[in-house]
Amino acid sequence: MELNNESDKLTPRLRLGRRVRRLRERKGLSIRQLSEQVGGYSHSYLGRVELGDQLPSEALVRLLDEFFDTDGMLAELLELAHDSLIPDYSRTFLSKEPLAERIQVFTSSHIPGLLQTEEYARELFRRALISESEAGLNERVAVRMRRQRIFERAEPLPYWAIIDEAALKRPMLVPGCMAEQLRHLVQMSARPRIAIQVLPFTKGMHPMPGGSLTLMTLTEGETIAQVESFDSGEGVHSTRKIVELTECFDLARSMALTDDESLDLIRRYLKEYEDERDS
Repeated sequence: MELNNESDKLTPRLRLGRRVRRLRERKGLSIRQLSEQVGGYSHSYLGRVELGDQLPSEALVRLLDEFFDTDGMLAELLELAHDSLIPDYSRTFLSKEPLAERIQVFTSSHIPGLLQTEEYARELFRRALISESEAGLNERVAVRMRRQRIFERAEPLPYWAIIDEAALKRPMLVPGCMAEQLRHLVQMSARPRIAIQVLPFTKGMHPMPGGSLTLMTLTEGETIAQVESFDSGEGVHSTRKIVELTECFDLARSMALTDDESLDLIRRYLKEYEDERDS
């Protein structure tokens, strides 16, 4: 489906905003009148959307597509805008995530993205992107939460996460954030085909300090990888390199606590965070 004929120089965000404005104007509606027609979303919010200052929510876009009878065009533009929020080095890799048959991930300093709560993800983005607006942070969080729909498949996705204990130990400044995050880990660990292990401090140095590794096996059996560190990363397709990275993951897994031991450690940290909040 052809989305539009506007200049390729426009960002997806601006293209979406302009398209909404043109559809509204063709119906002869003011922003306030459109607000009344689509469930009372504020006219100021709709104005920011039209100017490209803020992306609309998926719920609003569904209403707009239905109201303007645009056959999902605005939803497609929103998806393009969401993709533009993903770093260039991750975009190609993450575009294959919906095709994954298995995901294995190791993180050394934070909770893996697919296991993050909204508040935890927002705080990570806030600390990493110090000049980002609150609306921009919310948009990035929305993209991360949307990725977690992969766990809603009828056939559960095999997902194996190895988390350095440092990710559990480091607190967030927002009260209750870490307690909520660790409760979420406990809940996710109870789901079928999800394994969460912790690599404890007592094991000393491990093969992947300071970064993260994701191994993704696709439908046709190919395994691809992504290695990230700070604000950079790279996708890996070389068979030799994939084998080396798989060995690193296997070594980290062999050093990690068992599932039950890991769950016990997560619960101990959870109790500490809950006690701190209550004190």
